[in-house]
Amino acid sequence: MITWKSRQDLKTNTMELKENFDKAVIESKQIASRPDNETLLQLYSLYKQATEGDVNGEKPAMFDFVAQAKYNAWTSLKGTVADDAMQQYIALVAKLKAN
Repeated sequence: MITWKSRQDLKTNTMELKENFDKAVIESKQIASRPDNETLLQLYSLYKQATEGDVNGEKPAMFDFVAQAKYNAWTSLKGTVADDAMQQYIALVAKLKAN
């Protein structure tokens, strides 16, 4: 049974997660060395999944390789809930900062 107290705890946890995610987004732009393309795709897809949910729109044109890579990376996270994507994004940024 969800009580009023547990609803407040969930709301607080969600707010803290969102704040930590927003902080990680800023920190991701301040990483000393540029991550490799695979890591950049991970960051992109986790960000999109966290902020927009499952991929939307049509698949990019066959010869737009960058857009296709982004689309495919985002598609691979289909079904991942926003909170999980935020947590994964935060963890990835922390790992990149530590290197």
